[in-house]
Amino acid sequence: MPTSTPLAPLARLARRVFLAGTAAALLAACATTPQIADEADRDLPPILAQDEIFRPYVKIGTVEVNLKRYGRIEELQQEAEEWARDALSIEASKIGADAVILPEVRIEKDTYIIFPVMYVKGKGTAVKFQ
Repeated sequence: MPTSTPLAPLARLARRVFLAGTAAALLAACATTPQIADEADRDLPPILAQDEIFRPYVKIGTVEVNLKRYGRIEELQQEAEEWARDALSIEASKIGADAVILPEVRIEKDTYIIFPVMYVKGKGTAVKFQ
């Protein structure tokens, strides 16, 4: 009858935790960027650069969006920028804005243990044209 050491159950537990973590990371890496629901059905405010504003406006607020993604940064970066702009438009439409000006999209790269993580932060000024 083989004898087991007191550390054998701990080693099995560590192996199971490692396998579960690896599986979760692979699933997260394969996930897609969250889709903006019904964006085609809405008449969303445009995102305008400073040189595209030709009418007087009133600032009605600042809109901000945040997203945390796991996966390959190179593949997600373009999707993340598009997501941030769409999300800013949706947030601006919720407060009745006609447009979003001075958009800022910042992408920060990091790692969580060994998995790449990307933080997307978007900010803009919601305006109402006069």
